Amino acid sequence: MTQHEMNARRLGVSRVSRMAGLSLIELMVAVALGLLILTGLVTVFVNSSAARNEVERTSRQIENGRYAIEILSDDLRLAGFYGELNLFSAAPAIAVPTSLPDPCSTTVTDWAPALYLHIQGYDASKGALTCMPASYKTGTDVLVVRRVQSCTAAGAAACGAAVASKPYLQVSLCAVETPTTTHKLGLEETETFTLKLRGTTPTSCGGTAPLRQYFVNIYFISTDNGAGQNVPTLKRLDFTGTGWTETPLVEGIEQINIDYGIDTDGDGLPDVYTANPSDYPVGACDDACKVSNWGNVMTARVYVLARNIEPSPGYTDTKTYQLGSASIAAPGDGYRRHVYTALVRINNPAGRRDTP
Repeated sequence: MTQHEMNARRLGVSRVSRMAGLSLIELMVAVALGLLILTGLVTVFVNSSAARNEVERTSRQIENGRYAIEILSDDLRLAGFYGELNLFSAAPAIAVPTSLPDPCSTTVTDWAPALYLHIQGYDASKGALTCMPASYKTGTDVLVVRRVQSCTAAGAAACGAAVASKPYLQVSLCAVETPTTTHKLGLEETETFTLKLRGTTPTSCGGTAPLRQYFVNIYFISTDNGAGQNVPTLKRLDFTGTGWTETPLVEGIEQINIDYGIDTDGDGLPDVYTANPSDYPVGACDDACKVSNWGNVMTARVYVLARNIEPSPGYTDTKTYQLGSASIAAPGDGYRRHVYTALVRINNPAGRRDTP
């Protein structure tokens, strides 16, 4: 074999070596490494997605809990606001009720005595409330707030026009009318609202006094969210004058508990807290006592137990939550929960008792 042939042979072998593919072992190692990398990426993605979902669930729960507290607190601060009406110097005189009024009553003559009780409550019960829907969640508190519209007059731009068959309060500031009639409470287009404003002189009257819509708001926990889903929800019954409308407010609210601060010495400050003013002192409170206790409620400690709308995978809630005087044990499900609280001063009845 000549030198030229030997060089050609070596060149051929070199080209074959450079063109040779992967061996089976090399292919298996490459596939295994690829699978490991892919598994790691999938794990990171799944964990990141689960964490993001958990953060979203928790954020929504926090938002719902704080919003529920805000709704209840805002209405409690306005409880007992009746515009210019002074209950204690009204004419004709408003009789103090001899027993707790029925918040569900649509009888006009029942409304005026109920004004003395700016709030009412039912501890872990709906009591005898006939207007409460079947979706009421057993064992939860019910709160009743009475007040009138806070803006100046029905018919003003901020309030809207007076609506037929809705309840309104009209208060006169006219000196001529004062000894005879200071207020009217009734339904628009049924009651004749003719009371006057103060005139330019002490013995004259001006135009017709404005109207303020009368509200009775009943807050409760429902077992559904109003859209057919089994989600505990804070709802409100809104008084229409002739009936009630049910308004879903906040999803995921599982419990509310309220401890009421009673003023026993007339200075506008709470002297004792109880979950049920209708039963204080315990076992020794008759009808007159109940009316007096509720009329003397000046503050409220509001507790809300909010839960996630969706369960958290792999989580079991076995905690016991303290809502003031009430202890609530979680049912051992997969929902995360948190308690939100607020101490609210009921400004209108408390403010009337302030002393310099």
